[in-house]
Amino acid sequence: MRVEVETKPSKKLEVVSNPNPGRDYEIAIEAPEFTCLCPMTGQPDFATIRVTYIPDQLIVELKSFKLYLWSYRDEGAFHEAVTNTILDDLVVALQPRWMKVAGDFNIRGGIHAAVTATYGKPPTA
Repeated sequence: MRVEVETKPSKKLEVVSNPNPGRDYEIAIEAPEFTCLCPMTGQPDFATIRVTYIPDQLIVELKSFKLYLWSYRDEGAFHEAVTNTILDDLVVALQPRWMKVAGDFNIRGGIHAAVTATYGKPPTA
């Protein structure tokens, strides 16, 4: 028996209930195979996207997040814009207590770029 599973890029982020909404805890996600296109040259840009967040009522379903990131593969996007857009989309979907998205872009033309965007008050130690 073969199970059909959606494997196409999608901007839809699926969410599930947080199993521990009464507790502050941190979720860290690392996606080392992110790609988008340089809007100036059309060449591919490669990055590791790191998402760290303290959830409230919802958490992101990881396969949908993978397909969401995959949807950028053929889109032109500046590093700063795509990092902030990912943060904005996750905040709308999850309404976290706090979130940070970091885009660590591979070196191109001798330049390394890292962009970090945050939402909410940072956690206290």
